[in-house]
Order: sequence, then structure tokens, then C-alpha cells
Amino acid sequence: MDFKKEILNLKAKDQFRVLNNLLHTNENYVVFNGKKCLNLSSNDYLGISQNQKLLKQFFESINFSKSNLLGSASSRLLSGNYNEYFELETLIAKLYEKESALVYNSGYHANTGILPALTTKNDLILSDKLNHASIVDGLKLSEAKNIRYKHLDYSQIELYLEKNRNNFENVFIVSESVFSMDGDIADLQQLIKIKNKFNCILYIDEAHAFGVFGKTGLGISEISGNIKDIDIIVGTFGKAIASVGAFVTLSKYLKEVLVNKSRTLIYTTGLPLINILWTKFILEQIVNFKNERENLQNLSEQLKRELINNKLVTLGASQIVPVIIGQNELTLKVSEELLNNGFYVSAVRPPTVPINTSRLRLSLNSQLNFRQLKIVVKIIAQKMKK
Repeated sequence: MDFKKEILNLKAKDQFRVLNNLLHTNENYVVFNGKKCLNLSSNDYLGISQNQKLLKQFFESINFSKSNLLGSASSRLLSGNYNEYFELETLIAKLYEKESALVYNSGYHANTGILPALTTKNDLILSDKLNHASIVDGLKLSEAKNIRYKHLDYSQIELYLEKNRNNFENVFIVSESVFSMDGDIADLQQLIKIKNKFNCILYIDEAHAFGVFGKTGLGISEISGNIKDIDIIVGTFGKAIASVGAFVTLSKYLKEVLVNKSRTLIYTTGLPLINILWTKFILEQIVNFKNERENLQNLSEQLKRELINNKLVTLGASQIVPVIIGQNELTLKVSEELLNNGFYVSAVRPPTVPINTSRLRLSLNSQLNFRQLKIVVKIIAQKMKK
């Protein structure tokens, strides 16, 4: 590869990316190039990272003389494990009423490590076309045959399995519950019907639903009442929980396979103890965030109505509200206009999303108010008319 040519090509297509230098405040704002902007690109859905009361309570509970607090200095299978890991995994398994749970360093580690460990060349993976890049990379690392079915097209899964199910030992059906770029929601009940009909293993990534949906915040699987019917549930701590790391709930036998074969678990340094403690601290209170979840849902519905009323194209039914612009150049210009008016909204372009579907991804949190969002819609609509 000619690296210089590659960069010039990305710039020519308006797909060049940079790491922005942001100063985060204690409020829902960032400072970028000296300008204070409302942050509409964060996955801090419940506003937990801004909750000074919670932070104070947590730090008052910490024994700062404890070893490994800021770094485990080893993988979990060597000396980087500790009792608090087991306490967190026990808590997660109890919340989901599952046999066991396993903590990973991130959602990316989980999705790139689980499928390659559980599958062989005799297996099949059916994955939604719009599943996250971490799942796509997990498919690439697996020896199993994999097919990416058309987004939310469950009839395509059935048609394929009716003809080919007997050709494979295990079949894994993999889907996000809330999709990260479109913000739409999978039909878990339909997926479970297919799973049962064809004797498959169902893998659901609740990354953008965990903490946000359900009476106790367990995700779309809780709302649909189907937690017990899903074989593998993945969730992350780095979004609504405002921490770092991820988890998977599954049977004790599948957990044992992962501990022995999942390379992204085995060959990486364990998380610092302080992160495990913070995650456990929040999860013990996750049921108490009912008002935040309700406010977030109301804001999402209000924003979608306002976008539609202004003849803007949007998708989904969650706290992720995309505004489809289309062209890369125009998307960047609208993002810049929002920035000039004090709103930090990242432009999402290919290859993250399909060509000609570049968008502004409005990522909401429960601490926002609709007055702020109406201004955003007005700015987008005016810029699109020019």
C-alpha cells in the first residue's frame, strides 16, 4: 500500500478522520478549539459520568491503599485476577438469571473473542448486515462459514436454514438489539422463534440497550421478556454505565470454553481493580435509574417528531437518532455549522455506514432537554435548505 496516496484518497472522498482534542467539563459539554459545545456524540446515556453525587459516594467507599487498584499488571489467567471480578460476574449472572457471566476488557474484545472461540469450520454464523464492526471482525477471525443477512430480514435466515441447516453442526444467529448507527431495534421474539425452529444458538449484543431499556435496565431482552431464551447476551460497561469493559452471560460450559479458548480474554492484561469496583457500584444501583430511562425515551420520541416535522430523514426507535444527510461533504458542513453554534455532533461517514448514507448521529442522554434539541433541528434544517 502507498500510505501517502491512501491518505490523499481519503481526503479527496471526505472520509479522512482525525482525533479531536476535547476538554470534557463536569456538565454535558466539551470544549473544542476553545469553544464550549453541548456534547451530542457521547454514549453516556444516563448521564452517570456527570453525576457528582455518585462519584463522591464511590470514592468515599474506596480503599486507596489496595494493591492493583490502578493496574492489574497481568492477564486474568496469570495473576491479574481478583475476587472482585468474581463478585461482578456473579452479580451480572444474578441480574440476568443466567448460569454464569464473564467480563471482558471491552465490547470489542468480547465480540472479536467469543465467536472464534465457540465455532469451528463445521459451524455457520448468520449475522445481521448492520451488526457492529467488532462483530464483523469476530466473523473474520472465526473458521465458521458466515453469512451477513439483509438488515432485519428474518425471512432470509429461514429460507437459508430450511435448505442448509443439516449441513452444519452448530448455527449461531447474531444480532445487535439496538443498532449503533440506525438506532433501530431487532425483533427478538422473531429471532427466538427461528432459533427454536432450527435448533440454533442465539447471540444478542445489547451494547446500546444495556442500562437504557427495561424496568431494571437489562435491555431489549428484558422488555421483550425473552432473557431466558437467549443463549448468549453481550453488554458493555463503556456506554450507559460510564465505565470500561464488557460482559457476556451464558451457560457455565460455554464460559469454560471461553476461558480456555478466547484469545482476547487470555492474552490481554486484566482491567484495573478500580474499574471493576466502579462498574459493580453502578450495577448495584441500576434499578434506580427509572426516571433517567423514561426521560431519555421521551426525549428520543420528541426529537424524532421534530425532525420529521422539519422534513428531515431519520431512523430508529431509540436514544440513537441519526439524521441522514447523504453526501460526505454536506454532512461535514452541517456538522461544522452545529459546532459554530455550540453543538458537538460528529459526522458519520463510510465505511462506518453505507455509501451515500452519511449522517449526523445524535446520541442523547437523560440530562438534555428538548429546548436544546429543537435548536439543533432548526440549525440542521436551515443548513440543508441552502
